[in-house]
Amino acid sequence: MWFKQKQKNRRVNRPQLLNVKLRSSQTRAARFRMAGMGLSIAFALVVILFVFWRGGEWVLDCLIYKNDAFAIRQVDVQTDGVIAPEHFRRWAAIKPEENLLALDLMRVKRDLELLPLVRSAAVERVLPKTLRIRVSEREPVAQVVTMQMRRQGGYESVIYHLDESGFVMLPLDPKLRLTPPAIQNDISLPLISGVAASELRPGRKIESVQVRAALELISEFDHSPMAGLAELQRITVTTPEVLEVTTSHGSQIIFSLNSFETQLHRWHLVFDQYQKSGKAIATIDLSIPNNVPLRFIEATSLPPVRSKSAKSSATRKKNV
Repeated sequence: MWFKQKQKNRRVNRPQLLNVKLRSSQTRAARFRMAGMGLSIAFALVVILFVFWRGGEWVLDCLIYKNDAFAIRQVDVQTDGVIAPEHFRRWAAIKPEENLLALDLMRVKRDLELLPLVRSAAVERVLPKTLRIRVSEREPVAQVVTMQMRRQGGYESVIYHLDESGFVMLPLDPKLRLTPPAIQNDISLPLISGVAASELRPGRKIESVQVRAALELISEFDHSPMAGLAELQRITVTTPEVLEVTTSHGSQIIFSLNSFETQLHRWHLVFDQYQKSGKAIATIDLSIPNNVPLRFIEATSLPPVRSKSAKSSATRKKNV
């Protein structure tokens, strides 16, 4: 039959299939070899980097971090306040012979600034063996007296101090002072009355607008012409929008919550005018801009004003 297709022999194509399979297996083996070589190189690099890292640590420990040449021999403390330097050395928690370069300066700074009596601290290394600490203490400018319940029952009066920013703190323990105070410090601080007990949280700032205004008044008063002529004894913050001040003379002065410099200047003008005529202010309302209400008494009945030492030179000095 002419048109009948002749059957192909299957054995003719079989060697070609074997060749294809052979080439595929060779390619796969080559890929495995390349992958193995890459993993080997990567592993070798990791080992080399680990050796360099550990070796670098060992070198740094031997030459720097565990070198006795950088062991701390002196902790130089200076403060602008009244706390003895040895207390700051103890609060800094420096281990004996600790390495100066390995010391965490931020940890020391943080620990010191967590103390309520510390406003800020600066810590630096002075090679080869000295750690220098500079401390700025919080200075109380006013006091608040409140009643608190005792654990055993009943109530007791508790005194809190405020710095110029309204930061609440407990009075400084006399044992922490470098030298004992010449006079009882609480007596010379103006008393702010009418403060809510919920505002008095040691380590926190008071948020009351009137208390903040009272602290600003104290600061302005110390730089006003009335400083040395009168003394702020009590500031009452119970009446809204005004401050009721009682002086050491027994005078009653009412201030608004702003423009203290202007009000203090007006107070000085009235004080000076009536002092020349032998009279003194009994009450005056400086919160009213015009036609100031005023009542006066004879100046001979007034007690003398206590002299106050300069804060910058007498009560606050640097300690070494």
